[in-house]
Amino acid sequence: MAELLVIYNGEAGGADDAARTAAVDTLRGGADVVEAPVGQKDLDEMLDAHPGRDVVVLGGDGSLHVTVAALRRRGELGTRTVGLVPLGTGNDFARGLGIPLDPRVAARVVLAGRPQPLDLLTDDEGGTVVNVVHLGVGAEASERAKPLKPGLGRLAYAVGGLLAGVRSPGWRLRVSVDGRPLAEGRPVLMVGIGNGVTIGGGTPLTPEARPGDGMVDVVVALTTGPLDRLAYALRLRRGTHPGLRDVVTGRGREVTVTGGPVPVNADGELTGPAVHRRWTVMPAAWRMFT
Repeated sequence: MAELLVIYNGEAGGADDAARTAAVDTLRGGADVVEAPVGQKDLDEMLDAHPGRDVVVLGGDGSLHVTVAALRRRGELGTRTVGLVPLGTGNDFARGLGIPLDPRVAARVVLAGRPQPLDLLTDDEGGTVVNVVHLGVGAEASERAKPLKPGLGRLAYAVGGLLAGVRSPGWRLRVSVDGRPLAEGRPVLMVGIGNGVTIGGGTPLTPEARPGDGMVDVVVALTTGPLDRLAYALRLRRGTHPGLRDVVTGRGREVTVTGGPVPVNADGELTGPAVHRRWTVMPAAWRMFT
């Protein structure tokens, strides 16, 4: 019987309780389960107490990011497979991999026990990225959406994006992929660096990205007038923005962004403003039940 360490935010409550209970009950039906209500401070303590168990995250992209980063820091990415029951607001990484959003169905995916090798992004400051990094207006949108999420849920991302897109002047950045310039000399509205596909609860920023192909997809939107920005926003929601004349794309193993300073959002975590950052792909660095 599989041995699982099931972790979740012990301070979360309300509507999450029923979904969490449903997931845990399903997992107990086919595995030896230890529940671990944790915060970022005691995650290491729980991992220490239960060595060798595969880890199931009941939560969203932020919880998955914290867990995978901890396993990388501990040198355990190769020894523990990660499962995900998506209980967050956006659940973008789960959407990109086709993991069901129903908690019982997602738990059954974990019990089926089919591990898939996946890539990671690492940055030059020691950070880990599971899903997507985006710089510029997207990071500003996330900042504006943050206080709106309790009342608006996924709609908060759209409202935040509208406010940021209208007001942002853009940033002068140089973006290179594997040492080759992708964009330089013009103001940039947004840079997307995708291991996964979507941000903001389903917006396909890097629609062709595949988190197990050993490459990262890059999308750069150059600053344009108000009507062009509106067209970009509408096409972005459908994932057809790479076809616009002021959008350039590339693929590679290393991405460098210089200039700014520009705000950065990595897996929903806001950092920066940054003037120089580099991200590198770690192919097949970890495994997830899919």
